[in-house]
Amino acid sequence: MARHLLRPLFEDGRETLLLAGFDAFERLVRLECVDGDATGRCVIPTRSWRTLLDGGIATVIMAHNHPSGIALPSDTDIGTTHNAALFLRTLGIDLVDHLIFVADGHFSFRTAEML
Repeated sequence: MARHLLRPLFEDGRETLLLAGFDAFERLVRLECVDGDATGRCVIPTRSWRTLLDGGIATVIMAHNHPSGIALPSDTDIGTTHNAALFLRTLGIDLVDHLIFVADGHFSFRTAEML
């Protein structure tokens, strides 16, 4: 479901991160988009977390693209995912998955048992 909902939101040429917040009934409540910086990396600004968490969020799905076409997570992706999961857990919110999209597929941290 997330693949069909989120994949069309990515541009091919640069890295973009999406934070999708869902309520307790699994309804999409908030969607925050963070564009990559000059190095191509996405840093989640505090304002994005604030906006996302102001809406009664119960779960979050992170998703971003790799314009390189390689779906495997980088060390930075892994660290960011683990830090986000820990941060959200302290607030009683579950990070359901972090998806990395490429033109011909995707990588799921949940499926790879990395969450």
